[in-house]
Amino acid sequence: MIQRIQTLYLVAIVALMITALLTPLAYFAAGSNIYELFAFELVSQSGSDASAQSTMYMGIIVALATIVPLVTIFLYKNRMLQIRLCAVELVLLVGAQIFMAIYYYLSNRMFDQLEFHTQGFRIAIIFPLVALILDYLALRAIFKDEMLVRSLDRIR
Repeated sequence: MIQRIQTLYLVAIVALMITALLTPLAYFAAGSNIYELFAFELVSQSGSDASAQSTMYMGIIVALATIVPLVTIFLYKNRMLQIRLCAVELVLLVGAQIFMAIYYYLSNRMFDQLEFHTQGFRIAIIFPLVALILDYLALRAIFKDEMLVRSLDRIR
């Protein structure tokens, strides 16, 4: 049911999280090497080693945070389950943001001992925060729909 506003919120969450899953979240320049932090690994863009560090746990959380709202969209007939899945999505998004902060900090510490290093964020690192706000709005809209249906059942 694409005409419901919560469906549009959930589609936006899926798009943001797919983007966060596939694009770099941060970059680190250490010496002559440039490293980029992706959801599943820290990758060297210049050099012989393809992967410097695995960030598998963050990737799993971000992938789950991508799949849950996609499943929630198709459960429009069961609004209470949608509300529960939105609450699970809130927890996953907070967890994804915490994992991103942890892996950014650990990656920064890895390059901290080098003589020249710089680091920075990419725009995709804030997508879980934006998705968190959209998920809260979707949760409220689904709850309003449920209350509307219950009030109409009471009138009959």
